[in-house]
Amino acid sequence: MDIAGKKLIMKALMEEGVDTVFAYPGGMITDIMDEMYKQDNLKVVLPRHEQALVHEAEGYARSTGKVGVCLVTSGPGATNTITAIADAHYDSIPLVVLTGQVPQGLIGNDAFQEVDIVGMTRSITKYGVTVRDRKDLGKILKMAFTIARTGKPGPVLVDIPKDIQTENGPGEYPKDVVIRGYKPNESVHIGQLKRAYKLLRSAKQPIILAGGGVRISGAGKELLAFAKKMNIPVVTTIMGKGVIPEDNELYIGNSGMHGRYAANMAVMECDVLFSIGTRFNDRITGDLNEFAPKAKIIHVDVETASISRNVVVDIPVVSDAKLALEKLMEWAEPLKTTKWLDKIYAWEKENPLVMRDIKGLSPQKVMEGINEVFPKAIVVTDVGQHQMWATQYIKIGEGGQMITSGGLGTMGFGFPASIGAKIANPKKDVVCVTGDGGFQMNMQEMATAMCQGAEVVICIMNNQYLGMVRQMQQLFYGKRYSMVSLRKQQEWRDASKDVTDQDRAYVPDFMKLAETYGAKGIRVTTQEEIIPALKVAKKTKGAPTIIEFCIPSEELVLPMVKGGNPMSEMILK
Repeated sequence: MDIAGKKLIMKALMEEGVDTVFAYPGGMITDIMDEMYKQDNLKVVLPRHEQALVHEAEGYARSTGKVGVCLVTSGPGATNTITAIADAHYDSIPLVVLTGQVPQGLIGNDAFQEVDIVGMTRSITKYGVTVRDRKDLGKILKMAFTIARTGKPGPVLVDIPKDIQTENGPGEYPKDVVIRGYKPNESVHIGQLKRAYKLLRSAKQPIILAGGGVRISGAGKELLAFAKKMNIPVVTTIMGKGVIPEDNELYIGNSGMHGRYAANMAVMECDVLFSIGTRFNDRITGDLNEFAPKAKIIHVDVETASISRNVVVDIPVVSDAKLALEKLMEWAEPLKTTKWLDKIYAWEKENPLVMRDIKGLSPQKVMEGINEVFPKAIVVTDVGQHQMWATQYIKIGEGGQMITSGGLGTMGFGFPASIGAKIANPKKDVVCVTGDGGFQMNMQEMATAMCQGAEVVICIMNNQYLGMVRQMQQLFYGKRYSMVSLRKQQEWRDASKDVTDQDRAYVPDFMKLAETYGAKGIRVTTQEEIIPALKVAKKTKGAPTIIEFCIPSEELVLPMVKGGNPMSEMILK
């Protein structure tokens, strides 16, 4: 029986098990919205901005592994999603973004709110298409969900003209679909994996480098079992943080630009580097000519194109992380790595990860307070200094999770993503660690959080600056602080001369902001106030809580490696 396109879209959502849609209304999706109104088993979240909408869908998808579903109108509704789609693309997050489009008869005529959103997003989606024929709608929607969740996950965009939404056509939604030219890898080359294992067996100083692909494949338990069976230490990228419990003696810490001294030294000195689920971006490698200079490199990744793209490797293995680890466990035997581990522990003792003692509010103490009060939380970060402090000092144990924007590094990601994570996990604690700059990029989502009753604990690390850029200006640009001060009546050059206390006042007042939304706000200025504030927030029900931690402006994220330098050249003090 033929049905309208909008009814087939609803049928597709039901068949794909979609329970939540993040949507913002507009003229070119009113027919879909009207059909959604009739659905009793579909939760629709109305954000306050389309960029935040996609970040919320990301938080939902990142915390559950399910496909996040978005619905926006044409024109500015569609273009507002681009940054967040790019964010999902770089971090391999499965999304299906449905955009409205003007009727086909108007496409190409510069109609009101007409844009070529498929063309605009071609380089940041796994697949993008405008539906041109009603009879193809079901197949295209099935393709969208299949492509988004299989292989290396990612965002897919389906642009649906208004006439396709109302036109009658086939009512069947396919159970599966054959996609020409799309064959995600679902096996592992045993010969290559045996070569990799043989190389590992010969190692005296092996290291496992685990990235976000381990988390995406759900291979944390397999990784831990393999590392323990073979006595191999593990370092992670920030996207891999939390894939094994951080209290395990084999876990050394994050490596990279702001990684632990011991973790970076382990990568520099290892003789075999077993990397799995990471694409070796510049934040991990630094100077490519000096990356793991003594090591033979094994690279396990589900995407063929990621292997040897940045770092030329000795043994490539195209495979899903979980599948490869399961197979390796069949062969695994313990290695004699006691001396190697002792060397790594000595590096950690020589330069432990700890911030300097200060009279004011220490970012490390804030993170340790979160560890104490929220031991099994989903911790979502924004991007900046606070993000690095969180990846350094937040402990992700069993039952916990860290969500962050890694590949694109999108300021404004953290708060909306935490709302999406809370909506998807209503019984779990969700803590958003954000900066005063990043929070202001999407703070309009306080309204969304209030309307959804999302009990997110928002920890704003307020140093009155765009801190990460300020840090680079302090270390490498002669303390010329250009365009980084967020204080009232501050010129773009922060020379701090002839400035009164009134001029130094910070805007906005986050406590008054919380009040205007009907939420609770707590300002913390001393270390003694950290735990009580977090405990109050934990007990607050039915609404988010803003905690403003007033930290010193001059606090730095250390260690730090200057961009493009070898990872051995760490700034430690």
